[in-house]
Amino acid sequence: MAQTQEQNRSMLPALPCACANLRRAARAVTRLYNRELLSDGIEITQFTLLMALNQVGEISQGELGELLALDSTSLTRMLKLLKEHGWVQATEGDDRRFRLFRLTKAGREKFQQCAPHWKHAEGQLRDALGEKKMRELGAVLAEVTRVSV
Repeated sequence: MAQTQEQNRSMLPALPCACANLRRAARAVTRLYNRELLSDGIEITQFTLLMALNQVGEISQGELGELLALDSTSLTRMLKLLKEHGWVQATEGDDRRFRLFRLTKAGREKFQQCAPHWKHAEGQLRDALGEKKMRELGAVLAEVTRVSV
């Protein structure tokens, strides 16, 4: 009897490397969220930026990079794409090298359009893990991030 892909995934052994296990989990979770956001024409990496900007309002690129633990090159590339879509705008600060980023009206609308699909993906993960494990996961991941920086 052939095993389903889901059964095969459930039997994946833990690897002897925390980084490998985290990266594997991150790729799997990314696929889940991207499937849900597909109809919106956006990926979870882009939605995460919209969510962060929606939450904080206006923020410098450096602060945004720290918030999301993104390197400058990746963040610059992602912000450029969001600006091209008209979802994000940058304003220069007192120092021309310092720019502040915020959502445009179209960016807030895109965030609102995508939020239900993101919530659905979040719900699928919550249903699979349970409420307690979701809280524990959030706490453990926050701690891993804190000690790894």
